[in-house]
Amino acid sequence: MSVKFQDYYEVLGVKRDATQDEIQKQYRKLARKYHPDLNKGKESEDKFKLLNEANEVLSDPEKRKRYDLLGANYKAGQDFRPPPGFEEMFAGFTGGKGGGSPFGAGQFNGAQFGGGGFSDFFDILFGGAGGPAQGFGDFEPRAGQSHEIDFALTVEELYNGGTKPISLDFVDNVPGAPPRKTSKTYQVKIPPVTEGGIIRLAGQGQTGNRGGRPGDLLLKVRLYPHPKYKVEGTNLVSTVSVAPWEAALGAKVPVETPGGQLQFTIPAGSTSGTQFRFRGKGMRRNATERGDLLVELQVSFPKSLSEEERLLLERWKEISTFDPRAS
Repeated sequence: MSVKFQDYYEVLGVKRDATQDEIQKQYRKLARKYHPDLNKGKESEDKFKLLNEANEVLSDPEKRKRYDLLGANYKAGQDFRPPPGFEEMFAGFTGGKGGGSPFGAGQFNGAQFGGGGFSDFFDILFGGAGGPAQGFGDFEPRAGQSHEIDFALTVEELYNGGTKPISLDFVDNVPGAPPRKTSKTYQVKIPPVTEGGIIRLAGQGQTGNRGGRPGDLLLKVRLYPHPKYKVEGTNLVSTVSVAPWEAALGAKVPVETPGGQLQFTIPAGSTSGTQFRFRGKGMRRNATERGDLLVELQVSFPKSLSEEERLLLERWKEISTFDPRAS
């Protein structure tokens, strides 16, 4: 694999002894001219990327010093052949810029994530975005980095599965030029997974170097709070309120689930806290199995009584021998 030399001074149109102020002034001028938001087309986009790369090197005193040590005998586009002592010259270089996570609060830095990145020439010298140089002989493909973000779902969405869209913003912040923002929407298939589990979007992470496979986008499942259900692993827990006479005499009552309404029979003599288990009515364990639905009774009383209700309770009190504290 041959690597073409990049003449960063020629890219920016400055002399090799240009000052930092001259470099920055020229970079800002050209960045505004070739920014993709102002100039559409592949040629402007490629020129803009190369300007960023040249600025990354020449605006960093340490990178510029290392770059200048290569000598001025190379021409742009010429096959790069390292001079004697090249590996020692760039070994362990950590750079002064670049690096860092491309993720922010739901945003990505387009220059590092899916935005094309820097050239192979830059990666050979500086290891890509300021990382350690790999040495000229290292042309092995390197996989891109995987990244993790939260993916919020409702209980119903996780229960039923299906797909849900998620939109992510890509932001390319370039000094002296307007921020370039684009969005990408993924249709995410929701598999059987518990809260905190990972949904992997293969190949949607950081772009790999020199043909290496891209990293993955990892969606960590978070559940919105639900007014009716708690989720415990693959089990659903719900509370059903019943009247005192339903608990005492027994009754058939409805219970809501994310999959629809169920009817179940309360045995006579049930009390608050009694729990019923409905097997296979909980969250998905896999393609064919589900966890359980746990329904807990809560005996509720009216806040106010009619005169007739009060008299009935008084009569019940007179004839009953039940002592709740004795039992």
